[in-house]
Amino acid sequence: MGYPGKNHKQYATPKRRFEKTRLEDEKRLIIDYGLRNKRELWKAQSVLRKYRAAARELVALRSAGINLEEYEKKRDQLINHLYRYGLIGENPEVGDVLALKVEQQLDRRLQTLVLRKGLARSPKQARQFITHGHIAIAGRRVTVPSYRVERAEEQEITYYGPSPLTNDVHPERGRIARAGMR
Repeated sequence: MGYPGKNHKQYATPKRRFEKTRLEDEKRLIIDYGLRNKRELWKAQSVLRKYRAAARELVALRSAGINLEEYEKKRDQLINHLYRYGLIGENPEVGDVLALKVEQQLDRRLQTLVLRKGLARSPKQARQFITHGHIAIAGRRVTVPSYRVERAEEQEITYYGPSPLTNDVHPERGRIARAGMR
């Protein structure tokens, strides 16, 4: 057993370090989503890996047919969790969990949602606004760009109250509005 206060890796590195197609895909995702490094991408992939493993376990439980009550309970827990975070839609099946892509996970990050709501004009600027404390969810300042936003919180993303960006005449707000008009 390790030291309880020590942080452990939350991701697994790729098995093949220099696979050309994987490297190109990772580079494209890092640019599109404004990620700081590949570690952030690997964390998202690891989270999806855990969801898929849980879905495979559910499929095994269902095919064994031993305890249907346990299957239903675990399935509802997984489906409700994924629905709450906006990774799956209405009336999903276990197969939908197995079909999740890393892009769906990255779309639920605060950094991406700030960009999509038009509060920033680029992924890098969205990241900067968040880390500098200009973005809030339901009035509570959030300074973590990788924060996973729940469906219920999505509509409550705004500028933080005391932030200078709340002023409509702020120079950056004017640039964002003009960039959105084009």
